[in-house]
Amino acid sequence: METVKPQPTSKQQISLKGKIRRGFLSWLRLSDQPLVRVYRGFGNDKQLTIHGTAFRRSALPRKKYRDSIWINLLAVLRLFMVQPYPQALVRVRFNGEMSEAKTDAEGYFRIELPIAAPLSPGWHPVQAELVSQTLSPETILAEGAGEVLIPHPTRLACISDIDDTFLISHSATIAKRLQVLLTENAHSRQPFEGVVMHYQLLAEADSGPGITNPFFYVSSSEWNLYDYILEFSEKNELPKGVFLLSQLKTFRQLLKTGQNKHMTKFTRIVRILENFPQQEFILLGDDTQEDPTIYASVVEHFPKQIRCVYIRQVHGENQPKTRATLSRIGNMNVPYLYFAHSSDARQHSLDLGLVAF
Repeated sequence: METVKPQPTSKQQISLKGKIRRGFLSWLRLSDQPLVRVYRGFGNDKQLTIHGTAFRRSALPRKKYRDSIWINLLAVLRLFMVQPYPQALVRVRFNGEMSEAKTDAEGYFRIELPIAAPLSPGWHPVQAELVSQTLSPETILAEGAGEVLIPHPTRLACISDIDDTFLISHSATIAKRLQVLLTENAHSRQPFEGVVMHYQLLAEADSGPGITNPFFYVSSSEWNLYDYILEFSEKNELPKGVFLLSQLKTFRQLLKTGQNKHMTKFTRIVRILENFPQQEFILLGDDTQEDPTIYASVVEHFPKQIRCVYIRQVHGENQPKTRATLSRIGNMNVPYLYFAHSSDARQHSLDLGLVAF
């Protein structure tokens, strides 16, 4: 008599499919477990700004950096294979204080947490929880840790763009930008010559022993590239600072990387200036996209808070337009420099008395 083998149940089929899917994601170094990532935030004497992203699917941290185009390609592609967790409940905690908010369509959250008393200057740890809204009793799906900066009460602070301001990116040409982004990694890419020294001098300018001026890195690059940019910055010993990037992009949007709505950058800069009204800011950018226009608008709205503006010459075709835009800054009696080499910017900072060699 023929033996009839039992057919796999629906539950078994789903389990097998799930195992195959999980194995494929593991091979790609992706995780389908919920994750809450807390970015570096900042605070003043009244509140802390704590922000991050909740993910349904996330990229595992890169552990090795090898000179291989294919490995670098896959490593960057996986950063855009992530899946945000929209409308998720995130709860943040600090020193016994707690606040919560729901993520937006890109999984991003920003929480303004009031504090009872001013904190000491420096970096302070914060915690975040991704909370289930369907399970009972309440379940914590993921936990994340981050830190917020309480700046020292120095006279100066710096706001810098990233791509083609200190990181060579070829942002003016999307094909070149993608080639560099997809074939190199955070260890193989290079900063402009002399830019790190200039930034280190600005971080120490007129700040006092053991104290540094705060740095804010505001960019049109997406949150997908946060770890990538952070690794590059730490490897090249750029001043430790707060990163404010642009909304997450999906894999289908990869060809538009770095091409975000630039006026949201203006909003992020305004938020920084309003949080620290007593400090004078140095703005650093380049001429590949909209930095000159954005910075000119910032100067016109906050002329007393801007100490100086630096714009790097990268894209020759944009120079006439850039010079005309920068004249608006000059009309507000704010010093600026449109420069090709970081050594010229360092000398300009020296001449203004901002730094000392």
